[in-house]
Amino acid sequence: MSVQAITSARSIRPHRHSPGTTHALSVVPAEAAERPVDADVYRTVFRRHAAGVVVITADAGHGPVGFTATSLVSVSLLPPLVSFAISASASSWPTVNAANSLVINFLDATQTELAGRFATSGIDRFAEPTRWSRLASGEPVLDDVPSFLLGQVEHRFGVGDHHIIVARLATHTERREHEPLLYHDGRYATTDRLP
Repeated sequence: MSVQAITSARSIRPHRHSPGTTHALSVVPAEAAERPVDADVYRTVFRRHAAGVVVITADAGHGPVGFTATSLVSVSLLPPLVSFAISASASSWPTVNAANSLVINFLDATQTELAGRFATSGIDRFAEPTRWSRLASGEPVLDDVPSFLLGQVEHRFGVGDHHIIVARLATHTERREHEPLLYHDGRYATTDRLP
């Protein structure tokens, strides 16, 4: 990613700065110390890595589940494959483990509340005010998202405290153009479109 692209990112909940201060990228010290990657270092490093936000939805015959994910990765062009990670302790994992297909719902820059809802445990994520329906093939899809992909689950791998799911993409539906929703440094963010 270019410096121009990095500096064009803006937080939806911006940090408060004193008047007259300038914003600049931080500079790594010349003599940086190496540290073992423990849980705290891991969290710190990946808080600083901007990631796209999606909601994965599925139903294995016992009702819809969904969760917010920032781990969506393109894997292969031919065949069209993507992957994402889900915690082994996630409430959605039993359904994702059993489902043959799923929907990847892309969120736009204004949908922070929807992202937060599907990241909250202990609630019915599909209750009001969530608007959702089913595709002709039965998968749950969020009605207000700008685009979504339907995928067939091809592989599930247990890795550490997570599972990696690989899905073959079947169809794409685009409802409107949109600015992406990102997650960075513990908050939702978006980008300013470059000219």
